[in-house]
Amino acid sequence: MIKSELKDLKRLMEFPKEGIFSKVLVKTETSNYTLMCLAKGTDISEHTSTREAAVTVLKGKGIFVLGGKKIRMSPGVFIFMPAGAPHSLSADKDSNLAILLSLMGKEK
Repeated sequence: MIKSELKDLKRLMEFPKEGIFSKVLVKTETSNYTLMCLAKGTDISEHTSTREAAVTVLKGKGIFVLGGKKIRMSPGVFIFMPAGAPHSLSADKDSNLAILLSLMGKEK
């Protein structure tokens, strides 16, 4: 049985001077929720996932590229991606970026 979890995302955010801080909040057989904090100017190069995913922007600004389409990231933006969708993201040069990454479905 999965137990309930309560997390204060604002308190868990940690922004490194460079690179990425990530913290798995909850992981089950069919889902994974990870807080990711990117330092100003940090990029994550294009990649894919074998699972459906959603990104919710919590803090900061950046650019998310999904299937070649640029999406402006700011707090409150929600992005859903089917499995296998090529995507990348980058934090603005003057803004730390925090996102909640949600992966759904069993790992393949």
